Amino acid sequence: MPPRITALTDPEPGASSRRLVWLAADSGGVPLGSAFLRLFTREGQEHLAELEISVHRAERRQGVGTRLLEAAVTAARSDGRRSVVAQAEDDSPGDRFLADRGFRRVLALTYARLVLTDADLAEITRLAELPHPGYRLTSWEGAVPPELARSYADSRRAMDDMPMEDTDYGTVVWDVDRVLAAAETVAGRGDLLHTVAALDRADGSVVGFSELVVPGNGQGDGQHYGTAVLPEHRGRGLGRWMKAASIRRARHRHPGLTGLLTDTATGNAPMLGINDELGYVPTHRAAEYQLGL
Repeated sequence: MPPRITALTDPEPGASSRRLVWLAADSGGVPLGSAFLRLFTREGQEHLAELEISVHRAERRQGVGTRLLEAAVTAARSDGRRSVVAQAEDDSPGDRFLADRGFRRVLALTYARLVLTDADLAEITRLAELPHPGYRLTSWEGAVPPELARSYADSRRAMDDMPMEDTDYGTVVWDVDRVLAAAETVAGRGDLLHTVAALDRADGSVVGFSELVVPGNGQGDGQHYGTAVLPEHRGRGLGRWMKAASIRRARHRHPGLTGLLTDTATGNAPMLGINDELGYVPTHRAAEYQLGL
């Protein structure tokens, strides 16, 4: 008997997206799997939807995932979306599931972790304290300070040319409201957002940033959200400088942290090199898949 698919709607849309949810259950109401479809609503990404499907291990290969996928794709198409993206770890059941159902592999990702107890803190401190003529570092927790808000929002264009290979990701348009909303989202779920930024001494503008999100209790692993430098300021070691300062800051402020996680496009050789130099060790690889509608 085919699974029963129940559609749900997230009651609280986010600042940049809304979610649809489907639950699969057997005739007795026992949960079998779920699908989450994120519909982006901000300018530059209204064409895109992001899918996550999960099926209980014992229920796989019985059509549950296929039924959930059909429901999600139908909803995305009805909403006028052009592309659906989904991610799966290499050589996993999800990897094979997406490939077999018409999704195209468009981006390779490398995941890595820095074990803080093994980190060379002396070297990281040295890198964080290296002078960079014409620049200085600043940092903050939570929302960006008002005096830097406009400049920080403008600096987000540093992410526009990050290697995305063939992903139909669109262009994320950042303004002060979006920057503040992102920080509010992190705080709303109880996590801590730490940002290190590089400033141009000539005018005090933000030319690069490195974001790190730490669990609210300061335990476990932190997650890097992005490190980027404006194109006109690259080639000066600012990315490594900021990330080293972020690591040192996290280590001192949150001694209960055990590691820092990061993910990088496999084609982004400069950032992979920075991660390697700072002591991050690859843990696994994944792929971004895309379905054209």
